[in-house]
Amino acid sequence: MGKERSRALTNRNSKYIYLLALLPFLFLVVMYELLPLIMLVVDSFGIDKKPNIHFSLENYQKIFTTLSYKTAILNSLRITLTSTAVGIVIAFLGARAAYNSRGRFRSVFMTILNMTSNFAGVPLAFAYMILLGNAGVVRQIANVYGVEFIQNFDLYSRSGLTLMYIYFQIPLSTLLLIPAFNGIRTEWNEANMLLGGNSLHFWGKIGIPVLLPSIFSTLSVLFANALCAYATAYALLMNNFSLLPINISAQFVGDIRTKPKLGAALSVVMMVIMCIVILLNNYITKKTTKWEKR
Repeated sequence: MGKERSRALTNRNSKYIYLLALLPFLFLVVMYELLPLIMLVVDSFGIDKKPNIHFSLENYQKIFTTLSYKTAILNSLRITLTSTAVGIVIAFLGARAAYNSRGRFRSVFMTILNMTSNFAGVPLAFAYMILLGNAGVVRQIANVYGVEFIQNFDLYSRSGLTLMYIYFQIPLSTLLLIPAFNGIRTEWNEANMLLGGNSLHFWGKIGIPVLLPSIFSTLSVLFANALCAYATAYALLMNNFSLLPINISAQFVGDIRTKPKLGAALSVVMMVIMCIVILLNNYITKKTTKWEKR
């Protein structure tokens, strides 16, 4: 009995030690995540011109009735959805190529992915200006050889911005999908071939259904990555194109007068959109997982 009691005390003390080790982490979470989030939500119900009012829906009413804010939300959703859809398709093909490759090619491919995944923001916008800007290298070559679709391409538009978003979505989504391909067994493909199936049958009925949870999880990451992207869009177009992150920033660093409470409301709207997408993704993932078990 004495030994059992001492073991129980030892286990209890070890649990307390683990809890003490978690205190610094909990402090950081509360101070730098939970507390700012609560303050942001509270500020979103205030009014910049009337500081004594602590609760009002005026900011949200203004967001969904003002054309500029509605346009910013729609533009962000369009670019985000387009870049996410195109990025996941190309990433699937790239991850499949990495899965089927071996040796030096795979190592070179992974090195390039790691480098390009970190190439975003202002450097990416500057690189596109050099290549596809009004006096860019590719534009000059297209002018010499008469390539019309490049000559008529306007980098400083929604099409150019979407192209840049697609660029930084591809390496990120490819890196996220490559580990999922390791769960596909070669025996499944061999069984498919023995039963007379081809590559389309394998990926349509076995490969893609197995990868669906990972694909939807990657989609949610890509959606959040594109919806919150700020530096690339601002470096390319500044305030000349209406996007949700750019409008949020403008409320805090306005040239004439800042509107932090309206900016807080816009931030809450962006978080709500992201939460809806994440909940939808979790619902679809659970459904696909249940379907696989059946």
